[in-house]
Amino acid sequence: MSAELDTGLVVAGYGRHYVVETPDGQRVICHPRGKKSDCVVGDRVRWQPTGDEGVIEHVEPRRNLLFRQDEWKTKSFAANLDQILVMVAAEPVFSESQLARALMAAESAGIAARILLNKADLPQIAAARGRLKPYSAMGYDVREVALKARPDESRTALLSLLQGQATLVLGPSGTGKSTLINLLAPDARAQVGEISQALNSGKHTTTSTQWYWLDEDRTTGLIDSPGFQEFGLRQISAQDLPRLMPDLAGPSQQCKFYNCTHLHEPGCGVRAALQAGEISESRYRIYSELFAELSAPTRY
Repeated sequence: MSAELDTGLVVAGYGRHYVVETPDGQRVICHPRGKKSDCVVGDRVRWQPTGDEGVIEHVEPRRNLLFRQDEWKTKSFAANLDQILVMVAAEPVFSESQLARALMAAESAGIAARILLNKADLPQIAAARGRLKPYSAMGYDVREVALKARPDESRTALLSLLQGQATLVLGPSGTGKSTLINLLAPDARAQVGEISQALNSGKHTTTSTQWYWLDEDRTTGLIDSPGFQEFGLRQISAQDLPRLMPDLAGPSQQCKFYNCTHLHEPGCGVRAALQAGEISESRYRIYSELFAELSAPTRY
């Protein structure tokens, strides 16, 4: 690749417009060369100026990419991540299926994931805590915060968790992602504002993935993503599911048959672990639903 091209980090994307940040912190609106647009936030790119804007000529190889895929489309969240923070809250009641899917997508992409339980000040916290017990038991780091009720304590706890990392925040609407961003990146609006005005897209910023720096040295990045209602895992095969579910991975190695589906075969290690209480009923139900979903023929 030509050495004279400028380097940059993709920090936002709006359709076919991308915001590229230069090593000295300048932000430039860029467009991909040609019709195909395959950049995502977190990509390192090489670009060249054209007037006040720029053209992206090349995307550097990625360390990883988090995405979801259903029958019709693939939706990329971000690339080159150090960790993923999956947010749930005591209220509204979270979907365990959506949580499990996000964690499995991270596992499949080789990205570390943590769970952040917000609204720990509410009475519903006990029930939410109980639903997350299987995740702590299988080794996930589950943290509790009360972003609105105890902001200072939450900020201190989270900054130590995020320090020096590029972290993607995932979660459905209502979990407190906006509160989190505003608490940790008080100049978040300023980081987005100027570019949004240039693109006339201020009103659309919540539907786009956006990178925020949490420190002046630009070593700690927090990436906000749009809330989701569905999280397809079509990139994963049904046979691969146990490998991506820490509580099923070990027991699945104890099965009598190498191609066991863990649904009805005799001598199944997973169903034995379920009966012994080592796998929760809800986790086994999620596995069964996903197996059926991923085994079904794709409709076009």
